[in-house]
Amino acid sequence: MRLRSGYERKRARVEMLPLIDIVFLLLVFFIYAMLSMVVYRGLKVELPEASTAVVRTEEHVNVTITAGNVLFVEGTEVAPEGLVRAVRVAMAGRGDVPVSVDGDTGADLGMGIRVLDLLRRAGIEEVSLRCKEPGQ
Repeated sequence: MRLRSGYERKRARVEMLPLIDIVFLLLVFFIYAMLSMVVYRGLKVELPEASTAVVRTEEHVNVTITAGNVLFVEGTEVAPEGLVRAVRVAMAGRGDVPVSVDGDTGADLGMGIRVLDLLRRAGIEEVSLRCKEPGQ
């Protein structure tokens, strides 16, 4: 004798609430992944602290001065003589974007002044020095 429970006539269905939960979880994951991919093309350097530091989120060309006074433009090592050309190449196609100089605390002030002087002589006026807020 076969007993019937009533479930034989019901068809399988896709539950929407768990599906919506999974979609939102994926959405949050991708948003978090995109936010963690901040445009930062510089190298890891120990930035000096400044109490008046302002965070700039606009697109920029990054020039890095390491503790050994080695110059990098967008992560590529350049000689001081090729700095302006490398910055112009990095600016090509992006319009007139500002230049951000990341200088390590161990770098010589003379190298920072030389970088600023080279950029200003080339007509690049919008140059900023990056630093971090105290306690960061």
